[in-house]
Amino acid sequence: MTKHKQWIFAVLTLGLAAAPFAGVFFEDRGVTYAQSYAAAPVITETPDEGEEALPAFGTTPLKLGSSGQDVYELQGRLKHLGYYAGAIDSQFGAKTKNAVTWFQWKFGLKSDGVVGAKTKLKLYNATTAWKPTAPKTSTAKKVTSSGTAAKKNDTAKTNTAELSSGNTMGLSENDLKIMANAVYGESRGEPFEGQVAVAAVILNRVKSPSFPNTPSGVIFQPGAFTAVADGQIYLEPNEQARKAVQQALNGWDPSGGCLYYFNPKTATSKWIWSRPQVKTIGEHIFCM
Repeated sequence: MTKHKQWIFAVLTLGLAAAPFAGVFFEDRGVTYAQSYAAAPVITETPDEGEEALPAFGTTPLKLGSSGQDVYELQGRLKHLGYYAGAIDSQFGAKTKNAVTWFQWKFGLKSDGVVGAKTKLKLYNATTAWKPTAPKTSTAKKVTSSGTAAKKNDTAKTNTAELSSGNTMGLSENDLKIMANAVYGESRGEPFEGQVAVAAVILNRVKSPSFPNTPSGVIFQPGAFTAVADGQIYLEPNEQARKAVQQALNGWDPSGGCLYYFNPKTATSKWIWSRPQVKTIGEHIFCM
């Protein structure tokens, strides 16, 4: 019994003596593990380029019935691109929804008419040159109907006069206007040379015995132009589209006499690929 007690006493003494070292050991291990976890990298999701550059759009999705500053900006940007032709009144109505749906479809987004984060980002990146203008005040709106009509008539006369200056083919005012519409609807995102080439193709077809002998006839020939099929032909052309028509009327033909053009990314016709290709300008391939 005496030896047993001595063994127990010895073990207890050894345990008490080793306790401080054990505490240091576990404390050190605890610090080691804490440092290990603290040093682990924190992974954060980095936004795509341009994602943070949304200074005006809010985070709330915009949809039918929405109103306010975000809708004003939405309408302004859509109008800048030519998708929206209504009044910029900060009210998300049917026209705004149609413009949004059209934009979403053209840019490969879900065409639901709801302006969420993806649509806002696409729209922002597509309209970096857009600058907001202050909405018209009630005082600014007090213009007589005769004065407004006169201003519109003056603008129309100026635009027509500019187009008619190089009109050696004897084209009608309607033909000149519809050509500008077609150039704008078909190629407003293309370089100026490409827009002139589109206008030149229309004139080349007018001169060809294989096509109608007027721009209107050429443009509205069934299946001839995408802008007619999707309604973009009725968008109001900008100054650049009118200048492109003017250059084509003056004799500039960047297409080299071509009768056709197509976008290889969106073309669905196998026949168009069989045509002899002359050159590529922007996104369009021009062919004979």
